[in-house]
Amino acid sequence: MAAALPSWGSDFGDFAPVWVSGVGTKTRGAASGWAGGRRSRRRAAKATFQRLADAVFTDRTDALVDGGKTSRNTSLSSRFSGDVRVSSTLSREEKSALSQLRGRKSRLESLGEKYSLANTSVSLDRTRLKGRHATVNVTETTTLTYEKVKGNEPKTTGFQAHHELTFKADRKGDWQLTGIRDTDDGVAVNQVAATTFVAAPKTAADDAPPAATRSVTTWPAPAKPKNFSASGYDYKAMAAYAAKYWNNYNPAYPNFNGQGAGGDCTNFVSQSLKAGGWKHVPGYTDDFHKWFGNSDIQSDSFVGVNEFSWFALSSKRVTSLANVCQLDVGDVLQMDFNKDGSKDHSMIVTYRSPQGVPYVTYHSTNTYNRSVASIIASYPNAAYYAYRTCAAPFRGGSRSECPAPAPCGSPW
Repeated sequence: MAAALPSWGSDFGDFAPVWVSGVGTKTRGAASGWAGGRRSRRRAAKATFQRLADAVFTDRTDALVDGGKTSRNTSLSSRFSGDVRVSSTLSREEKSALSQLRGRKSRLESLGEKYSLANTSVSLDRTRLKGRHATVNVTETTTLTYEKVKGNEPKTTGFQAHHELTFKADRKGDWQLTGIRDTDDGVAVNQVAATTFVAAPKTAADDAPPAATRSVTTWPAPAKPKNFSASGYDYKAMAAYAAKYWNNYNPAYPNFNGQGAGGDCTNFVSQSLKAGGWKHVPGYTDDFHKWFGNSDIQSDSFVGVNEFSWFALSSKRVTSLANVCQLDVGDVLQMDFNKDGSKDHSMIVTYRSPQGVPYVTYHSTNTYNRSVASIIASYPNAAYYAYRTCAAPFRGGSRSECPAPAPCGSPW
């Protein structure tokens, strides 16, 4: 699973301090033969760090798979011992994490969703070694295969997540993995602890922003079929854009990952809607009645979770849906993880199964075709806000075309 090792780059000078496998530190001027041996030991240490990270995140993903190895109380990370291993404290934390993920798998199964296969790989992004301490940044890429796929339903879901790992070496030079920190402002299906979000200040313009209606997650729900033929938007183009750029970001727009709560999620949703026909409404960036975004400038409503909701509702480009199961292609789902009244995350629907299951794609964490059932199973206590992207407003007014609901049964 391990990818090709990168060069040391600027993080390591040729004579930077290092402690690997019992070797102490040296200073500038050491013999070139020793330096070459040290660089070889560094590469070996990095490769082992990568393999252990791969094992830890593979264990987490495998806990979600029907018949996975972790369900038999075995783990890949437990096989590491000696020179590099998981610390006893972190090992207990990981056992707790795997137990939580198995509980999530059970909740998913109760909603009719199972994963039959999984593949996780880890690539090294950056490694900093100083004495007995190492900080390792990695990218995790995971694909999960849905069990019992019917018709043209998505066969897989996938995501990319970024993590920072900390290692510490003892006096014998044996390394222990002591900490794992998720560095994305988002959610992954094998992520255990919910990301901590800080409520964004609600700075209204001249009038109060509209309040979104919270959507329920209970089944069955009344249908709200989407009238694609009457729309002025291209919903397939929205889904196609999301499929193209979910993990390869469009260089025509800035990347807001790591820029605070919410990251790049709403920016990505806005780009997808724009690809399907949403037009700019130019004006001041902090006026939630305006909506625009390009490589140079973006309105708050283009990139902000709450501001997007205010613009979309006030402009009548969306209406609130009573139930998340009513979402269809091109619709938008938002979440408030801690129910503090400030929304935290935006996603766009890229597929709806014949059984009525919506699938979402999003940034932060980069994720493609994840079922709403999986989102609910992972965050059962969050508040959800589902939006129907309606037909384009009529000229000269704000009235839009959203069809009336009709009865339906349970989607899953």
